Amino acid sequence: MVGRTGFWFTAVGGLAALTHLGVFALVQDRLWPEAANALGFAVAFGVSFAGHRWLSFHDAGTTLTQSLLRFGATALASFATNEALFMLLLRVLGWPSLLALFTALLLAAGQTFVLSRFWAFRR
Repeated sequence: MVGRTGFWFTAVGGLAALTHLGVFALVQDRLWPEAANALGFAVAFGVSFAGHRWLSFHDAGTTLTQSLLRFGATALASFATNEALFMLLLRVLGWPSLLALFTALLLAAGQTFVLSRFWAFRR
């Protein structure tokens, strides 16, 4: 059911985004912003995969290993989009780092949903 999938995708994605932002906020003073973003992504990946596998796409027609590999590729593609947009907003346009990251996370979420729904956790 698309409604249930959409609800859980939004809830899990929101929790993963908050995890990503939280890690970023904790380490941004000690790392380059791009590295802090990467660390936030790495920590949030576990939250995102587990939640999407067992909640958003609980009826996935793929094995756990297939889903992990595919979602890993999906997440890396979305992180590349996130990091490029984050760098543009932060370095070129001069946005504050948390606002730039929040905006980049929102825009990359759509890409993640499409790739997750139709490939990583294909039904």
